[in-house]
Amino acid sequence: MYHWPHINDRPFHPGFADFPWRHDETSLRAWQCGHTGYPIVDAGMRQLWQTGWMHNRVRMIVASFLTKHLLIDWRAGAAWFWDTLVDADRANNLAGWQWVAGCGADAAPYFRIFNPILQGRKFDPNGDYVRAWVPELGHLPNSLIHTPWQSDSPVAAYPPPLVDHRAARQRALAAYGSLKNQTH
Repeated sequence: MYHWPHINDRPFHPGFADFPWRHDETSLRAWQCGHTGYPIVDAGMRQLWQTGWMHNRVRMIVASFLTKHLLIDWRAGAAWFWDTLVDADRANNLAGWQWVAGCGADAAPYFRIFNPILQGRKFDPNGDYVRAWVPELGHLPNSLIHTPWQSDSPVAAYPPPLVDHRAARQRALAAYGSLKNQTH
């Protein structure tokens, strides 16, 4: 931050200054509250709110979801983490969010869009983490814990997915692709 103080409020890569972020307060609030309809994302956000902490893998999953599935500005996520993480470090927080969003130093490739279903299955295969933080899904079998909308008896207390993964991925790729020549 000493050498690049602009990362406090602007992307490290200037080509992202005009990125077409969506301003969607409803989706941002759903993400903050852990009501996105994607269990691994919701578990992480609920853990963050209740404890002020979450594992780094889950931090990457929820950040990718906000910036790439919802196309909400990384600064909104960084501000939320800053307000809620007990281990918040300004430089790490801002650099981490920009890395996930694709606009930071040594950033994740713009086309790296975590699939929250596959991430859940890989890192929480038995659904223990999801069951701990999203108790309304606790009765679902392991095979459906990361895709509750596929259950024959949907969980009334749990929201449907805010976005379809495939459609959100295509929207993100189009938005990022529009800047590809400027930023990567």
